[in-house]
Amino acid sequence: MKQITNFFWFCSGVHQETLEKYPAEHNKYVGIGATIFFTALFATLSGGYAMYFVFSGGKLAILYSLLFGLIWGLAIFNMDRYIVSSISKNNSGWKQFLQATPRILLAILIGIVISRPLELKIFDKEIREQLKVTYLNRQRANIDTLNIAFENKYGIELGKLNELKTERDSVESTLKSDRLKLNLETFGDKTPETSGIVGYGPYAKRRQADLDKQEQYLDTLRATIQQQETFIQQRKQFDGLLDEKLLTGTQLDSVVNVAGFANRNAALGDLKYNADGSENTTNYWAITFIMLLFIFFECLPVFVKLMSARDAYDIDIQNMQSVDAHRSIKNRDAEIEIIDGVHDTRVQSGIEKAKKEYLKPY
Repeated sequence: MKQITNFFWFCSGVHQETLEKYPAEHNKYVGIGATIFFTALFATLSGGYAMYFVFSGGKLAILYSLLFGLIWGLAIFNMDRYIVSSISKNNSGWKQFLQATPRILLAILIGIVISRPLELKIFDKEIREQLKVTYLNRQRANIDTLNIAFENKYGIELGKLNELKTERDSVESTLKSDRLKLNLETFGDKTPETSGIVGYGPYAKRRQADLDKQEQYLDTLRATIQQQETFIQQRKQFDGLLDEKLLTGTQLDSVVNVAGFANRNAALGDLKYNADGSENTTNYWAITFIMLLFIFFECLPVFVKLMSARDAYDIDIQNMQSVDAHRSIKNRDAEIEIIDGVHDTRVQSGIEKAKKEYLKPY
């Protein structure tokens, strides 16, 4: 326990030899040091997790993430230690607050930076699903853009193809109607358009000849349409439209697995909103409160130092600083007097030497 206590005292940035003289203050600075330590630990995990996605796919991704996480954690630890230890309790409350304001702002910024990668890990499953939706929507939009560009480029050919298909449908409808009339003519059914004579007579033969011509024309239309569709398909292949396909489940999972930090961060932001653009209050407040928790956790050592009363340790530190300042001033005065004395001696010696030279007979 003694080693743990000394370690947390080191984390809090106190002068341990002085603090040991005041047992009543030990626990307070153990708590401050523990808060700084665990904040740095969270920063290490957060930074390492973020850098893992930056270097994901590389052979040394884990090594890089561990190295950067350690460096980032040490940087946050040193910064927090400095922030807390530099707040002087010997000033007035308002002056202490002004002194701590830039440090509080810095602590808020650090809390936001630390919380983001950990939020990505907490909402990992939801982020994966959101990334799938985002990638599919992006693919659909890309395909739609290519189709629009293709339609603009080959508008004449596509218009001609549509006209041919419309004419084909019209001819097929006419053929169907004429075949019905031919059957009525052959069986002798009397209508305004049939003779009512049973058998394959002159009227029936005439209708059959018309049907043959229409079927020949329909075959020509179908061949032309086939040629036009083949040309359109070739152009689509050339322009890359046929290569654009929506990702399947396995392919989508593979793409999501290699998604970078920026994409995951954007997906986390998208979780705050529903598909129709309205705000998803559940996800919005969950993400916000996690961020606020880390901000409060980062600011906690500063708030504890500000709220704590001026104790014996603070008074002793102030006295030590006053003694050190006084000693420094006296040392300065002593050095000045020594220099002045040496200077006066040197001047007097020079005067005596000059007198001897001046009074020396020629």
